[in-house]
Amino acid sequence: MKSSMKITCTGLFLAATIACAAATAQNKPPISLDEYMNSSEIGDARIASDGSAAVVAVSAPDWQQNRFSSNLWLWKKSDGKLIPLTQSGHDSSPEFSPDGQYVAFLSDRPLAAADESKADDKDDKDETSRVWLIPVNGGEAFPLYREKLDAHAFGWSADSASIYVSVRQPLSKQQEDARKAEWKDVIRWREQERGDVLLGIPVEAAVRLSTASPAPHQDQKPAEDKPPLPADAKVLAHSALEIIEIVPSPKGDEIAFETGPISHRMENPGDTEMYLVASGGGEARQITHNQGQESHVTWSPDGKSIYFSVRAGAGSVEGPYRDVQGRLYAMDPASGAITRLGSDFQGSWEDFTVTADNKLLACGLTGTETHVYRIDGAKSETIGNDPGTYGRLHVARGGHELIFTYSTITSPTQLYFSDAVAGVSAAKPITALNPVFAARAQVEWEPYRWNSRDGTPLEGVLIYPPGKKGAKDLRMLVLIHGGPEDADGNHFGADWYDWATLAAAQGWVVFRPNYRGSTGYGDDFMLKIVPHIVSAPGTDILTGVDALVKDGTADPDRLVIGGYSYGGYMTNWLITQTTRFKAAVTGAGAVEHAANWGNDDLTWDDAWYLSGTPWEKPDLYQSEAALFQINKVTTPTHIVGGNADVRVSYLEQVLLERALERLNVPHALLVFPGENHPLDKNPWHGYIKVREELKWLDKYGSQ
Repeated sequence: MKSSMKITCTGLFLAATIACAAATAQNKPPISLDEYMNSSEIGDARIASDGSAAVVAVSAPDWQQNRFSSNLWLWKKSDGKLIPLTQSGHDSSPEFSPDGQYVAFLSDRPLAAADESKADDKDDKDETSRVWLIPVNGGEAFPLYREKLDAHAFGWSADSASIYVSVRQPLSKQQEDARKAEWKDVIRWREQERGDVLLGIPVEAAVRLSTASPAPHQDQKPAEDKPPLPADAKVLAHSALEIIEIVPSPKGDEIAFETGPISHRMENPGDTEMYLVASGGGEARQITHNQGQESHVTWSPDGKSIYFSVRAGAGSVEGPYRDVQGRLYAMDPASGAITRLGSDFQGSWEDFTVTADNKLLACGLTGTETHVYRIDGAKSETIGNDPGTYGRLHVARGGHELIFTYSTITSPTQLYFSDAVAGVSAAKPITALNPVFAARAQVEWEPYRWNSRDGTPLEGVLIYPPGKKGAKDLRMLVLIHGGPEDADGNHFGADWYDWATLAAAQGWVVFRPNYRGSTGYGDDFMLKIVPHIVSAPGTDILTGVDALVKDGTADPDRLVIGGYSYGGYMTNWLITQTTRFKAAVTGAGAVEHAANWGNDDLTWDDAWYLSGTPWEKPDLYQSEAALFQINKVTTPTHIVGGNADVRVSYLEQVLLERALERLNVPHALLVFPGENHPLDKNPWHGYIKVREELKWLDKYGSQ
């Protein structure tokens, strides 16, 4: 297979795009596995301060190199064309300089790529993730610095003269040599972890180095008793934690930054807090103290307020830790006073941006739809409500131009541009990714509603095979979303995780239930999962299956089930509760909670869901675990997991496999080398996962 991407600027209105995507299925072949898994994806997008240009990061599978490739594309309003900006395959997280002259981005491309003298050096194994820059009006990319310092985050200064970068506190050669002599290759759990330093690096120095041949001090060795920092860098702050967001103020006098745990394990919500430091450096001042995980830190244009969000399932600013829907806040950085915004909205805030006149626009999820809203204090009003899902809002800080992504179940995600906030519904597409889907038979879908056993109203999505909407006695796949703080709805998906439309194209009606714990249905709905984290949502899912069988949609003799992550948890649980499913496909799902609590990088969250640690709530840890009822399983089960997963150890899948082997239940286990929880290292792993899962469902579920 060969990765390809067709990008055009058609000038079509949004409504026309939707109509095109909803073309009838007659005389069109179903999409193939190869076509489906070859999809490109928008990773990030930014608009220039004056609204004249946009940059978009697009990732796609590189089948020959066994990796995913990510490149930057540049769109200019003046000619409406989208052109390649970078082509290394290693580039992401673009940010325009405030003056619009450069795009900075993160890349682990070989440093030799910037040095003509080393252009043919095939042995360069340097995979450091550095900040790179590229001129918007033409020129080659060059590194901000050359030292082997992995950038955790970066942000432009207000005057475009400097870039602020966070890196792990480096060791001098003497310190590194002493460490190796004493400890050899021994890993000292926690003790060897180090916090970050915040650096200010002048852009002019990087420009000068990029034009020098050979580059000055390129081959000079740093003093053995000094950390290897860039020669022109200034240390502005030290942090005992990792610095994961850097946001300089528009006035240029202060820098806000957000911290996170060094270990990348959420053992204490207090590790995720916001700080302020003077742009000239000094002692950082902590300005938040709560159990919510702040993100998307953004200054108001006048520099008097800081806006931030707490995503769904990321704790609570208002009080003790609890997983509620996404929220938006404004903070006075001088006093630390925090005000909640858009509190009249009953759904979940997913994304936001700030206009030049200090107004907030945000994407809000309710039910199966995500629309665009304008927020004024506690109130919100919709300004973009075409059926589908909006995301990645970004407004030009010096104008009124806006970019955003939009998709539906049947129309691939594209990036759109609008001249004004009020023109969201008349926005024009910048991209035209994945055109093959329009040339293939279209699935059909509808929301599906039912009541759980206790009368709780529930909703999900039914995706039908092409031309089969409303048909009866269909074979049915119950595909359960992860999270649980997530929701299935009217948005596009085509990958190893979200393969519902591929299954529908191959003849399955796919039921995607938004069980208790899902977002978009209010805080109380999310909280009802606690502490019965599988039994309560499990009842919701099974009553949905009952309803679909009763109304004749699903053939009771051809029911199958599957899911990944929390969807894997639920699949593992549900096959212990019923033998009605003829086949199951499960990935990265635990079968017990005690060891998983110890291995999970979200350990604090795990304990919150079960209302305590394993020694505090041993009965719940057992009663809510599939393992202790695994002897009831008769369902043939296909299992997958990555052997580098820090979210759900792949040993949980080994445990499930061993139990099924002992019980003589048909099963298979695939382990993907080097993969963490998201299968984002090698596209062949996701391809093989979906290929084998579909084969398993056909083998056992259609008999």
